[in-house]
Amino acid sequence: MKGLILAGGAGSRLYPLTQVASKQLQPVYDKPMVYYPLTVLIASGIREICLISTPQDLPRFQQLLGDGSQWGVVIEYREQPRPEGIAQAFVIAASFIGQDAVTLILGDNIFFGGDAFPRAFAEFKSGATIFAYHVKDPERYGVVEFDAEGHAVSLEEKPAQPRSNYAVPGVYLYDNDVVGISRALQPSARGELEITDVNKEYLRRGTLRVQRLSRGTAWLDAGTSSSLHEASAYVQTIEKRQGMKLGCPEEAALYRGFLTLEQFEALVGRMPRCEYRDYLTDVAAEVRRVGLIGA
Repeated sequence: MKGLILAGGAGSRLYPLTQVASKQLQPVYDKPMVYYPLTVLIASGIREICLISTPQDLPRFQQLLGDGSQWGVVIEYREQPRPEGIAQAFVIAASFIGQDAVTLILGDNIFFGGDAFPRAFAEFKSGATIFAYHVKDPERYGVVEFDAEGHAVSLEEKPAQPRSNYAVPGVYLYDNDVVGISRALQPSARGELEITDVNKEYLRRGTLRVQRLSRGTAWLDAGTSSSLHEASAYVQTIEKRQGMKLGCPEEAALYRGFLTLEQFEALVGRMPRCEYRDYLTDVAAEVRRVGLIGA
């Protein structure tokens, strides 16, 4: 399976911050926002990744992430000249996807807790898998409705009168049919290729699986100034309490086996003196002391 990170859009809700840098390059506590979705992909075993962003922002992402080899992955880049919907990502990255299954994660979504994503990635075989997360304001999101047996029966994009409180967060797993489905979509009233319409097609085919995320999972959408601040405060609180970092691709690559301990230590050794390096140095020391990789 290949992975896409969609990091495009104007980020107008974060103005004037986005006059300086892309939304997905804004800091969430001590790391760029894009580190968090990248870490989800690495922790889930994805080694081939394509980042999609605007022509003006792509050079900044390339400077930050490079080719991914430092984490034992391969990162490619594609331009999204105009923000024309989440599903446009599959059309833009069709040559990267090839004949493989693919997962898409939004660059401004932050997740913490549980092992739902690694398990879903490992179990995925065909069709589509999306997730459902209970929220108090479902009208802001794509909403999934369940029947009495817990099966998904409808999907709506930002409905005025939601049929449930379950929103669809920004992680989607699809078989290779998603490329053709996305190409065949008609733009919505707002001129976009809607990801909800992709999911509706899989629902129509009877091949859509919806997994409800447990209460132990946190989902943060850092698309506004207030939510960006709240996400930073949340990450700081969790890291201070647990002594473990969120959104740390180096650590995820080590635990996933993409890097050997020696490669990990060499990578850390090239970093400037900072709290981030100190943390990773402690990770390496703990792995050497315990003698096990994985947590």
